[in-house]
Amino acid sequence: MKLGIQLYSVRDDAAQDLSGTLRALAAMGYDGVELAGLYGKTPEEVRDLAQEVGLTVISAHVGLAEFRQGVAETVSRYRTAGCRYIAIPHLAAEDRPDGANFPQAAKEIAAIAEECAKQGLTLLYHNHDFEFAKLPDGRTELEALYACAPETLLQTEIDVCWVNIVGVDPAALLRKYAGRAPLVHLKDSVGDRSAEHYESLGIDHRPAPDAAPFSFRSVGSGTVNVPAVIDAAKEAGASWLIVEHDEPAEGQTAMETARLSAQYVRSVL
Repeated sequence: MKLGIQLYSVRDDAAQDLSGTLRALAAMGYDGVELAGLYGKTPEEVRDLAQEVGLTVISAHVGLAEFRQGVAETVSRYRTAGCRYIAIPHLAAEDRPDGANFPQAAKEIAAIAEECAKQGLTLLYHNHDFEFAKLPDGRTELEALYACAPETLLQTEIDVCWVNIVGVDPAALLRKYAGRAPLVHLKDSVGDRSAEHYESLGIDHRPAPDAAPFSFRSVGSGTVNVPAVIDAAKEAGASWLIVEHDEPAEGQTAMETARLSAQYVRSVL
């Protein structure tokens, strides 16, 4: 497996100096990047900047709102940038399996997956924590989302931190989706979110009364069993491990957290 990073993790640096940020990430030991937008560049410019420093453009996070401006055009834009995958990173409440617009959103996801395949890409869905709420039929929202299209067209991008936070074993979940898990998001944290947060999502998860406040950490310095996750990712057939931190660890810059994460993952690999 190769090591990538979601550029959202270093978004301010990328917005100010994409070329310099890519060069620094390559020097840290990353093999590729996952896009979160194009940072004011053309797809060709992003592709060329990555190639100049030896980074692969693996994939891009693209929301339904962007796809709704033109599915074929959106897929083509990220294909030109070099992407092999596109991931839907999040869904608005109304588009989720328990939302009023889900029947329409499910059709859109299926159509996007078909267009990606037509252009030689694969569509993924990237989870947070809300997808672990149970639906009336007993499925989780995540299971309902992955039923929107055949697994050959819609695959997984399991974010192991969010899985871990809700009390599900991320290694077991990766094995469940073996053969459907080309990219795995490595993220880490300590503490727990509040009981009120889980109740608002409809997730049956009760933090320990003495749980520490939730905060992100560099990969390997939180509560995720990263070695077990990496073993499971290998078994599941993953090609890329992709570091992501929504916010840098306390007292660190985003680039410092990225460097420490790469250093740790490389030590495990």
